[in-house]
Amino acid sequence: MPDDGDGYFGESVAARYDESSAAMFRPEVVTPAVDLLAELAGDGAALEFGVGTGRIALPLAERGVPVHGIDLSRAMLNRLRAKPGAEAVGVTAGDFSTVRVPGEYALVYLVFNTINNLTTQDDQVECFRNADAHLRLGGHFVIEVGVPDLRRLPPGQTAVPFDIGPDGWAFDTYDVATQAMSSHYVTLGEGGRAEHRSIPFRYVWPAELDLMARLAGMRLTDRWEDWSRRPFSGESPRHVSVWRKPAD
Repeated sequence: MPDDGDGYFGESVAARYDESSAAMFRPEVVTPAVDLLAELAGDGAALEFGVGTGRIALPLAERGVPVHGIDLSRAMLNRLRAKPGAEAVGVTAGDFSTVRVPGEYALVYLVFNTINNLTTQDDQVECFRNADAHLRLGGHFVIEVGVPDLRRLPPGQTAVPFDIGPDGWAFDTYDVATQAMSSHYVTLGEGGRAEHRSIPFRYVWPAELDLMARLAGMRLTDRWEDWSRRPFSGESPRHVSVWRKPAD
């Protein structure tokens, strides 16, 4: 991560994050996620890894679930703190793969591909261990993440576009040998001037996540295509997976 303390989500990104991700803030996207997370939290508290500007944490807290969030970016946390209802969400700045916060949680969760922000397998394994360390017995760990889109790569090609518009375009690049990937955003300004920004990730397969969960002492209980619990299949572009910490 860069040395500015905010990783790749500093002030310039945080300032326009909600606007640039507006589709993810729509009620039809947020409500099913909050419904499922509130159900899993039950009478306990929830901890969000990569809480960002509070897209999920704030409505979950409105349901009466005590929520705490961890995020590396202070700029994103500042945006969260400025929103109505933010006083109900505790926040801690730091790396969610290692930072410990007080309390015991019924639910730990990551959404919107956040697990891929950890760019090494070791860090992703530590994230599972950190989730387990925060969970009470019988608690759940939830991850929402895309399935690697490698079937769209013909031999010799490393890039896949995912957003093309009149003001810019975006594409992912993959290294299938290391599971490293980067998302690239090219924005066109006045006079055709282009601004390029890239963010590194590490893509991860569902079976690999299950093994990480086993290393942390958890077991898979459910996997769906989305928050509405549609069945997961070989054609699913993403998944919502739930692992459980044993109750004994």
